[in-house]
Amino acid sequence: MRERFELRRQSDSLVYVFERRAGAGASAIYERNDKLVEIVHDPRFGWSTWNREDGALSGRAWDIPSSEQPDFPPEGIWVSRKGAKSYVYELVYVATTGDRQ
Repeated sequence: MRERFELRRQSDSLVYVFERRAGAGASAIYERNDKLVEIVHDPRFGWSTWNREDGALSGRAWDIPSSEQPDFPPEGIWVSRKGAKSYVYELVYVATTGDRQ
């Protein structure tokens, strides 16, 4: 199952943990475990995150076109924007308690 993943920031090794909160497949919602940040599937941009205040796109899978993305956030490079700064992350799925190895 694709229940939990980490976004690992490449510039300083900061790690954000996300877990599936609701839904399944492309209707799933993944939420950061320390702050209300959601990754959802958007028909135009694929798996992405959006600013809750102004609705602006704030992060997305970088090198996989939305039409080629699976029914879960794809592993690999993600880019986010916060104001004038951009950050590069690697999305990596990690085992959760009870997952088979």
